[in-house]
Amino acid sequence: MCFLNHVPMKLKRSAGVLLHISSLYNKTGIGDFGPSAYAFVDYLAQCGMSYWQTLPLNYTDGGRGFSPYSCLSAFAGNPLFISPEMLVEEGLLSQDDLCDHCFEENIVEFDKVNAYKTSLLTKAFIEFEKKDSFEFSEFCKKHAYWLDDFALFLSIKNYQGGAWWLDWPAELKNRDSKGIAEIKIVLDHDIKKQQFIQYLFFKQLNTLKNYCNYKNIQLIGDMPFYVSHDSSDVWCNPEFYKLHKDGSPAKVAGVPPDMYSETGQLWGMPIFNWNVLKKSNYDWWVKRIKHTLLMCDIIRLDHFRAFAAYYEIGSEEHTAINGKWLKAPGNSFFTTVLKAFGDLPFIAEDLGEIDEPVIELIDKFKLPGMKLLQFSFTENTPTSIHSPHNYKQSNVVYTGTHDNNTLLGWYKEEISDKKKQVISAYYNKVINESNVNTEFIRAAFASVAALAIIPMQDLLHLGSEAKMNRPGSLHDNWMWRLHSEAPLNEELAMDIKNQLALFNRICC
Repeated sequence: MCFLNHVPMKLKRSAGVLLHISSLYNKTGIGDFGPSAYAFVDYLAQCGMSYWQTLPLNYTDGGRGFSPYSCLSAFAGNPLFISPEMLVEEGLLSQDDLCDHCFEENIVEFDKVNAYKTSLLTKAFIEFEKKDSFEFSEFCKKHAYWLDDFALFLSIKNYQGGAWWLDWPAELKNRDSKGIAEIKIVLDHDIKKQQFIQYLFFKQLNTLKNYCNYKNIQLIGDMPFYVSHDSSDVWCNPEFYKLHKDGSPAKVAGVPPDMYSETGQLWGMPIFNWNVLKKSNYDWWVKRIKHTLLMCDIIRLDHFRAFAAYYEIGSEEHTAINGKWLKAPGNSFFTTVLKAFGDLPFIAEDLGEIDEPVIELIDKFKLPGMKLLQFSFTENTPTSIHSPHNYKQSNVVYTGTHDNNTLLGWYKEEISDKKKQVISAYYNKVINESNVNTEFIRAAFASVAALAIIPMQDLLHLGSEAKMNRPGSLHDNWMWRLHSEAPLNEELAMDIKNQLALFNRICC
């Protein structure tokens, strides 16, 4: 069997919406896997949509600004997405536990929500301990390959007051067998609680995913390329990363200076030791992908270009200026993944500075790449790969992503009058604040790209107040969510459905 001649993942001509779970509206302060998620799936189906794309669903915390791209584990799920309402239905909480908590309507107050949900999950665990659960035991056995280490890691981290694992006592930091055995006894109860929380997460997510599929909606998840240094992954497998002997990062990730930043971006995550990973046939990555596919149907591979070449910076550097590009084993990696899965259910996030090796990797493995309408309107609009007239059928077109301003915010605040003139010329009509969303969304739907994904903020014509992330800023990120009075009404649904029907994007 020649795997490089595989039939690529078939994206039917269709459309979807980008909305993170946290951005759903409910009364408990953050979107979750509860009733509002099911109502949103119903709405997507009413609109004729076929896909719901989210950001990563992994475990994050206040120490990393609750960023979904900086997590404590590449495997563990975010407990903030566990629905209290569903725990009431299971008898693990009472309705009174959900009362008397007031949260802001249209933003996530992460610290407040985190404290509230932590207390609820602790109550639910106390109630759960009164019961015998074969299902829970089977979950722990099935997921032991990552769950045991993660539950231990998080329990120790809590026991150590939230300290970075580098600052733990030596016997714990270095995973000394005697020290680990002793701490497991001390933390046995909390370890079981962390396992229980993960059990709830995956139980609720699996139920929601099944409902999505029943409604002919597929979930597109998101996999960050790198992992945080302060994670169970690095603590348990330090040999997979370029670290000093004391466990601290020797080389870290980022991107070089460009038109957006004179000093580049210094992300700080440890660089993979690809030579070691390759010797194990990329076993950790294969397990990671298999596990992520429990959370979604298709994975968007974030920072895809690093599979071809990655930018490496010395950990002593304070900016990304003095890094260097090193070749990554993308061909070997994807050949191995293809053999393991027989398919490549990926969307390649091929944005930014893309060179020929990245393009060759995408073409060789027949991966759909991303195109952004916001990136089209430059002095190179006629030849830009982001201009609709240059799309390929295999592309996935977006009006913008979580790292961009909303369409309306971008048009009002970020582009020059000259660029606005180019936009009007391209659409052959006067484009202004009143119709920019309508025309861009229509252009995405009308394009030859197989899949069109529209951020929910753009469908609702929201401005920069609805930005999801502000790259380079440590504040006010990931907070936006739907207001209780957001106009997810039948009129909007019918308008979307009519456009999708007109441009042959409704799948049967």
